[in-house]
Amino acid sequence: MRPIFTYLQAQYPSAKARLNGCHSPKASGDDVFFKSEHLPYFRPDFVETNNQTLLNKTIVPILQVGGKALTLDDFYQVIFNNTAIAPNEQALQKVEASFNFLGNFSSNKLIYGINTGFGPMAQYKVSNENRLQLQYNLIRSHASGGGSLMQPQLVKALMLARLNSFMQAHSGVHPELVNLLAELINKNVYPCIFEHGGVGASGDLVQLAHLALVLIGEGEVIYNGEVQPTASVFEQLNIKPLQIHIREGLAIINGTSAMTGIGLLNIIRAKKLLGWSVMLSAMINEVVGAFDDHYSHELNRVKHHTGQNAIAAQLREILKDSQMTRSRSEHLYNPENLDQEIFEDKVQEYYSLRCVTQILGPVYDTIAQAEQVVVDELNSVNDNPVIDHENHNIFHGGNFHGDYVSLEMDKLKIAVTRLSMLSERQLNYLLNDKLNQKFPPFLNLGVLGFNFGMQGMQFTATSTVAENQTLSYPMYVHSIPNNNDNQDIVSMGCNAALLSKKVIDNSFEVLAIQAMTLLQAVDYLDCANKLSTQTNKVYTDLRAIFPTFIEDKPKYQDLQQVKAYFETAEIFPEFIKPFNTKNII
Repeated sequence: MRPIFTYLQAQYPSAKARLNGCHSPKASGDDVFFKSEHLPYFRPDFVETNNQTLLNKTIVPILQVGGKALTLDDFYQVIFNNTAIAPNEQALQKVEASFNFLGNFSSNKLIYGINTGFGPMAQYKVSNENRLQLQYNLIRSHASGGGSLMQPQLVKALMLARLNSFMQAHSGVHPELVNLLAELINKNVYPCIFEHGGVGASGDLVQLAHLALVLIGEGEVIYNGEVQPTASVFEQLNIKPLQIHIREGLAIINGTSAMTGIGLLNIIRAKKLLGWSVMLSAMINEVVGAFDDHYSHELNRVKHHTGQNAIAAQLREILKDSQMTRSRSEHLYNPENLDQEIFEDKVQEYYSLRCVTQILGPVYDTIAQAEQVVVDELNSVNDNPVIDHENHNIFHGGNFHGDYVSLEMDKLKIAVTRLSMLSERQLNYLLNDKLNQKFPPFLNLGVLGFNFGMQGMQFTATSTVAENQTLSYPMYVHSIPNNNDNQDIVSMGCNAALLSKKVIDNSFEVLAIQAMTLLQAVDYLDCANKLSTQTNKVYTDLRAIFPTFIEDKPKYQDLQQVKAYFETAEIFPEFIKPFNTKNII
């Protein structure tokens, strides 16, 4: 039987009889064929149905973890689309080889965390009979997190990042551990992990200790949307807890997987946020009748920044069939304008309209750099010590240190804060009739002085951007020595990733308010039929959930609906792929 089926049968025993005989690279009927990066996967929710259903509808792609680098798109498919995973068989063999080597190599040597204490207690020897209990003590003592529970999506990202690190086969863990991690991911069992904890130096120690606590069958998990005891969920799903073999406790908690998993989610969401910022910037340039040269190829190509030229190209694509943006050559370059002493047309728009490519370009470049660094971290070994079974040695160092991720998360939140500041300025321009000289104050479509339009919502946008600005102080330079000064300089990487997430959450809210205001502007001008194809689609989709309003009513629910639309709409698939960093200019 092929190894992948052996793996699936171990996870889903009820499927065993029906999996036998299905060894072919394809099944009859509506099957999915083998791909280089995928193997067929029999979904557990289908295996109890009839054989025809089994053959026709249950073979779907499964992502192999190990054997090759995971991409951001791989990560996206697992976290957002629930693509199932399985350890790559060849990589699993290396994991086992690493485990076997460690068992032999450590039998008569002093090795940190196996027969010594941890951190500043490493000077104390641990007897052979206490070796395994040492790992349990480590897990239980460090499961000490506080604050709010991480959202299940963040926990799933953390688990996938930790699994991928183990699949590099440099941690000396038993294959039982990686199989269990994959099983929990596939069955949507999420350990209860708290936001407050690790300082990002020996990795995300506290957060990952809560993961380890669940893996040994203790603590609590989130399953079916409820917090439940791990033991009862494991019993219900026939999941066997991890047994410590050599150093699994230390291996689980030593690493950057919390900050890395959260960081990758941040990057995915920041890409989507940037896409919306470009779209709304295009729309505001339409409704105010801006000139089109500020996003032209000719103007932007002489500034040799990848991001700026990418944003300009996106604006041109969005606005290519707009009937509302104007050509400077057809208006201001008209000789008749020279007869005017004071020009009616504004010669140059305000910076929030005219400098979109120069402002969002650095955001684009920052996201691209963050993606490269954090994806590299995802595919790295971030354990200590590193078990090198191929060269028959063990190396002690600091691969668990989170500086790479911490710095990128700080840069990302600063860039996203800047994006939210642009949104707030564009919103202010729409609401301030003295600036735009085109719309009623606060885009009030009712009676001035009696109705209020978008006045109340501006307060929310302004205060939220102010919070972003405060949150943008970098964690990277906020090291506090701890652990009896053993960890005398730390990264605070998980804090940085969580703060970056908060800034991104806030920015979706700000852009939602900006979009609601733009819809009112379009209706005031009655110009929806003149918008570009792409901005008209956004207008139509949003009006379905946020109708035109004249009379005052509470808008907090509308805000949440528009924000949810921005977070979930799949209109920017190109933003999930790696940003192009070459040949744009």
